[in-house]
Amino acid sequence: MKKILIEPNIASVTMPENVRVGLMVSEYRIKCKSMGCPFDYLAFAFGQSPLPLPKVLSQALIKNADKGHYSDANGVFELREAIAGFNERHFGLKVSPDDIFVGPGTKGVVHIIFNILQGDVIIPSASWIGYSPIANLLEKPVHVLPTELKNDYKIEAKQLETFLKKAKAKQHLLIINSPNNPTGAVYSKKELEAIATVCRKYNTYVLADEIYALTTYKMSDFTSMGTVYPEGTFTLNGIAKDRSAGGYRVGYTIFPTNCHDELRAEFKKVAATMYTNIPTPIQYAAITAYKPNKEIEEYFDTARKLHQLIGQYMSQEVGKIKGLRVTKPKGGFYFFVDFNDVKKNLKRKGVKTSNQLAEFLIGHPQHFAMVTGDACMLDPDNFGGRIAFVDYDGEKVLKKFKSRPPKKGEEGAFIRKNAPNIEKGIKALEELHL
Repeated sequence: MKKILIEPNIASVTMPENVRVGLMVSEYRIKCKSMGCPFDYLAFAFGQSPLPLPKVLSQALIKNADKGHYSDANGVFELREAIAGFNERHFGLKVSPDDIFVGPGTKGVVHIIFNILQGDVIIPSASWIGYSPIANLLEKPVHVLPTELKNDYKIEAKQLETFLKKAKAKQHLLIINSPNNPTGAVYSKKELEAIATVCRKYNTYVLADEIYALTTYKMSDFTSMGTVYPEGTFTLNGIAKDRSAGGYRVGYTIFPTNCHDELRAEFKKVAATMYTNIPTPIQYAAITAYKPNKEIEEYFDTARKLHQLIGQYMSQEVGKIKGLRVTKPKGGFYFFVDFNDVKKNLKRKGVKTSNQLAEFLIGHPQHFAMVTGDACMLDPDNFGGRIAFVDYDGEKVLKKFKSRPPKKGEEGAFIRKNAPNIEKGIKALEELHL
């Protein structure tokens, strides 16, 4: 037999950086063990909430485990109905169940949107690691718009208009992720309105990735793009981040108000062709996640306070390290670190590109795992990366926090006692002496 041939576009798809870093951890464990090093790596690469799943959700899954039948490709009606009510309560989005499409996690929904919609994809950088590989897999043209630390790495309306004036595609799809992964930034209503004005002018739709919406530390800071630009926004959300249920793979999009019946039918057709339906028991369990529920509402409130406590403490302390500049997160569980002021020192240590920065940090003796370089859509000479401040025992810390939240001035002591790897991570970066 001859060698099995692979489609050429597959070569452009890279291993997700968080998975690649995990493989590097395994490799360095072996190296450190051979050196007699008591290896204990600091896990700030994988963006998963460490908090326990709300019990009411796992109980709902048990209750619905017997639902083994096929279900609607676009999501069972009861779930879409619950999602519609949830969006009105939390975000002021008034939609009907017919305006909602449920898919296999938000990443799966992004894939379907990219697959169905014509036109080029516009991605602000720094960015989440997932958008570009999906576009590459589908051979979708991608345009990267670089952003700057001084504006919290948020795209500006003037910058977008400058690009669209010269663009050739008849239709574009702009990614807006708020709260942002990897920076923790939150777009203001005024910023979104300015972007929407440009999008209307240049036939540009928005994929508003709002998966971290309910982790916004001060909820009055959050505005859904779906309320600002309803006719042109695919609003994306799910239960992975705010309910710590990434493994459930439940995501959804709310269609723009100008969405026609043909487009709705295409979504359902593609879903039925690709995977028939997402698991029926999980869909029925997820109804509990979206219906009014006191336990889940309390979970949201406590989780965002805890993320804020740890994220703003860690970003503040890392920002004190000479040569490092950081974003101050306003939502989610990430912040971004700019290493460009110490780039020359890093290059003297053999770190020639931003990609190599991750390998350098995870090696002996730092043992610090984070995502850098191409994964954040950075140029090779732009030294920066994402810290996911999630390396702690979420169940233990949540209990401690609920029993006695730290008072003002006690934050550091609480973290050192209950989440020691956060402090170890700060020390590891300090000891680089860059």
